[in-house]
Amino acid sequence: MFAHHTAPHGLFTHGGPARSWTVSTAKPVSYRVGFSPGVFDPSSSALARAGAVDGGPAPARRLLVVEERVDMLYGDLIRAYCDARGTDEYAIHVLPAHERLKTMDSVFSVVAAMDRFGLDRRREPVVAVGGGVLLDIVGLACSLYRRSTPYVRVPTTLIGLVDAGVGAKTGVNFGAGKNRLGTYHPAAETLLDPGFLATLDERHVSNGMAEILKIALIKDAELFELLEDHGSGLVADRFQPAGATGEEVLGRAVHGMLEELHDNLWEHRLERVVDYGHSFSPTLEMRALPALLHGEAVALDMALTTVIAARRGLVTDEQRDRVLDVMRALGLPVTHPLCAPDVLKEALADTVRHRDGRQRLPLPVGIGGSVFVNDLTTGELARAAGDLSALGEVASHA
Repeated sequence: MFAHHTAPHGLFTHGGPARSWTVSTAKPVSYRVGFSPGVFDPSSSALARAGAVDGGPAPARRLLVVEERVDMLYGDLIRAYCDARGTDEYAIHVLPAHERLKTMDSVFSVVAAMDRFGLDRRREPVVAVGGGVLLDIVGLACSLYRRSTPYVRVPTTLIGLVDAGVGAKTGVNFGAGKNRLGTYHPAAETLLDPGFLATLDERHVSNGMAEILKIALIKDAELFELLEDHGSGLVADRFQPAGATGEEVLGRAVHGMLEELHDNLWEHRLERVVDYGHSFSPTLEMRALPALLHGEAVALDMALTTVIAARRGLVTDEQRDRVLDVMRALGLPVTHPLCAPDVLKEALADTVRHRDGRQRLPLPVGIGGSVFVNDLTTGELARAAGDLSALGEVASHA
């Protein structure tokens, strides 16, 4: 819709020029997320065709941005794939990527690689291969390069498979702020290959399990039961092979995340159940760097808010204990010295600023439900932190 406010029939009406206009438009968004086992198997065409424009031919040239550790493990396989699939020209930009390097300097490194490669703006999507940090960096670089360049995501960590790789957000840290700089720029396509988890260390599998547990606690009780019964085994086996149970866990997690994002991709509504576990965790994660991984900080947040919910009668003590027990079984922390009232008060204040002046705090209701609250007090927060510390002490002496 296009409207001008002072001259309804043209630039001049009765000699008076139009002085104001309102432009209202909409851009349809469509992107694909799908499981693609053996994504770098030369017999698979999925990656070769990923990002093709309007069903046209596969891109003939490829710039791949590959996380440094991934290149060490899979670099030969990636290059062999590009050679076997007849890619006319390709370049691989190897980038170290972890939370302390999640900065604009890393974004500029990707931008420089795009310039060197001479990337076409629309026909040659960048391929990002790595964990959540790498995907966020490349996504931000592509959103800025020529004001919008498409890209394809190939997540190689569990947190990338179920969280960072399936949404629209990009971002890097700035100062003490987690993801303080970012954009909304979904990849044209995300190819999910659980085979990469075989070389992931157990701690990083646990790290990704936190984001799966998040979906379970706020909207999928059946997923919680799967984690309760099989989660520790899936961590130990790194989903290798995923089998029926592993595939269901991964599928439910991805589906649940996309279901919540679908109608609110740009976060026009700031009450988002997928923000569960992300109210206190950004401050905890950045304060603890590099001691806490993202999912570990999210687990601490969920443990705390589960205790808050129990104090309010939204969760029974039995349900609270089940949740904390599952966290421990998944290898996730439930307490940390930073879960102290002064730190948590500061974290909540920053979250309120992020959510336009209101807490909009998601709390679990039982297992598989949720509610938003805006009335959490500092006293209540301090008492919940004390309860959580005591529960952690009891567990450590059990």
